[in-house]
Amino acid sequence: MSARPNPQSFRYEERDDGVAVITLDRPDKLNALTFEVYRELTALFAELQARDEVRAVVITGAGRAFCSGGDVVDIIGELFARDTRGLLEFTRMTCELVRNMRRLKKPVVGALNGTVAGAGAAIALACDLRVGAAGSKISFLFVKVGLAGADMGAAFLLPRFVGLARASEWLLLGDPVPAEEAHAAGLYNRVVPTAEVLPTALTLAERLAAGPGLALGLTKELLDEGLAGNLSSSLDDEARAQAMLMKTQDFREAFLAFTEKRPARFTGR
Repeated sequence: MSARPNPQSFRYEERDDGVAVITLDRPDKLNALTFEVYRELTALFAELQARDEVRAVVITGAGRAFCSGGDVVDIIGELFARDTRGLLEFTRMTCELVRNMRRLKKPVVGALNGTVAGAGAAIALACDLRVGAAGSKISFLFVKVGLAGADMGAAFLLPRFVGLARASEWLLLGDPVPAEEAHAAGLYNRVVPTAEVLPTALTLAERLAAGPGLALGLTKELLDEGLAGNLSSSLDDEARAQAMLMKTQDFREAFLAFTEKRPARFTGR
């Protein structure tokens, strides 16, 4: 196994329970993203697939924000000096982060401890589960800065969470959406007091880390494929996935645990 990742632009911790915790750590800037944060996050999510000791991931922010989007000075200021090719290189890099989060065959839980805006909202969308802070807001504010509301997968993912009408309103107007409304619309899985956001997310991640890793990874993959597919192809994909999983140790362990009246001990094999 390779050495543990050592990012410089955010904090990274691997816990003994199989949960990795990523903490965006620029609280004075509301955890705004820089070129370095983008690059290191993108690389980390690609690397996590090969780290067998990590079975679930939590991403959160330090201070009073989860992530306020791209840093106005460090990113936007520099973009004005780039030509079209340089701009496309940047936008493709931001999309690669979302792609790597969705490709990771391990659950990702967003602990959205405060402000969630712009690219931060896109990162939250790319998570598998989201825990929001009561009284906080999420803002898909791209149109507020003269950009398309369709950024980093938002136009694909958001309508599938909250429906086309609501997604159109959020992406076209760019107004802040209270966490309670995001929860009612189906975007947030939990809304809890701020102090309980990370503990709640960790509890979910611990449950997932203790689950059947191969089965969870395939569930995530099939959910994504189903978003763009049809019922017939989804049924075929799911049939093949289940047949494969029926040959795993985890499937046999679940049966033995049931017959022996004890908790299952999954190993991801």
